[in-house]
Amino acid sequence: MTDSPASRKHGKNAFFFVLVTVAIDMLGFGLIIPVVPSLVQEMLHVPPEDATIWLGMLAATYALMNFIFGPIVGALSDRFGRRLVLLVSIGTLVVDFLIMGVAGSIWLLFIGRALSGISGATYSTANAYIADVTEPENRGKAFGMIGAAFGFGFVFGPVIGGFLGEISPRAPFFAAAGLAALNFCYGFFVLPESLAPEDRRPFDIKRGNPFGAVKHFSKLPHIAWFLVAAGIFFLAHTVFPGTWSVHGEIRYDWSPKEIGFSLGLVGIGAAVVQAGLMGMILKRLGTVRTALLGMGVSFFTLTAFAFAGQPWMVYLIIPISALGGVTGPSINSLMSTLTPRNAQGELQGASSSLNSLAMIIGPLTMNGVLYYFTHDGAPFRFGGAAFLMAALLSALAIVPFMRGVRENRSAIPTAAE
Repeated sequence: MTDSPASRKHGKNAFFFVLVTVAIDMLGFGLIIPVVPSLVQEMLHVPPEDATIWLGMLAATYALMNFIFGPIVGALSDRFGRRLVLLVSIGTLVVDFLIMGVAGSIWLLFIGRALSGISGATYSTANAYIADVTEPENRGKAFGMIGAAFGFGFVFGPVIGGFLGEISPRAPFFAAAGLAALNFCYGFFVLPESLAPEDRRPFDIKRGNPFGAVKHFSKLPHIAWFLVAAGIFFLAHTVFPGTWSVHGEIRYDWSPKEIGFSLGLVGIGAAVVQAGLMGMILKRLGTVRTALLGMGVSFFTLTAFAFAGQPWMVYLIIPISALGGVTGPSINSLMSTLTPRNAQGELQGASSSLNSLAMIIGPLTMNGVLYYFTHDGAPFRFGGAAFLMAALLSALAIVPFMRGVRENRSAIPTAAE
């Protein structure tokens, strides 16, 4: 197996560079989460229940652009390398945050979310980068570290954004733009390339469109079933980015500061589990059982969120729910192990497309359910309806996952199984 430039010249440092890039990227993104509901209410002069539908459409706009451009960016990274793609994506984020910070109408917010969706392929390219610089037996832990970097961003981003949001709903957007610009400079001067020239391949539009990428992997049942399972599981968890902020305001009368604080606790849980416990859990249970553990925990904790009538109950559930975060890295590790080095970008692009498809459907559905059961004309008021739906989807994801395990039992390496 040919070592990549990053692995030959920089070794573990290259892996660290990507972790920092992802952490800063997510920190900037997390800053704006607590204040978007307030900004929409300010622009439209509506109560939080009515803002829910607009928030769902904003999230769906982001996801639609990510769905369209995710596989294109992944395939381009297989052709031109990971570094260039990461830098262009981060640079686009700077423009996005500035537009949203000065937006005077809801339509400028939609433009900003569209640009953010185009640049949102950073995550899939980062995963491909990690696959370039790690061996198959180490990828489960490595993907867990990427998740921990995202968790780091969620620890500090929403908390800082919540405090800044108390000053102005727009302040976090300018802070996020500054962080994204700093991230770009860091990547430009420090981040090495990870994909060797001999491992690159020509760009193929059939692989570079969302449906083409999924169709390509549907020819490999063991990959396809894992992709479906990951997509359904991700669909369930769109309840968090889609409804958490406005759900907290509607159900518990939370301010941006309280929303940021609760999301910060979610981030701490993710960091502890994925950075501190992921390797130990994988070693003890194996990749397949680790994924099943995460799905089971998600079902029970999402159900608990649905019926948590008091804020203190939410804070008790959050640490337990963090264990559900082991699912994504485990499934990603299985898929990556079964995919050639020069197709890792395409794999991550296809995975990103399915996640984006879930993000198109998820916020519209979850926010629609929240609105239906909380607005003035609701048949009965149930603020936890969206979380109950998410719990059922988490349980459903087990079905295609186990089908993928059965289809590919003999091909899963011992280290992964």
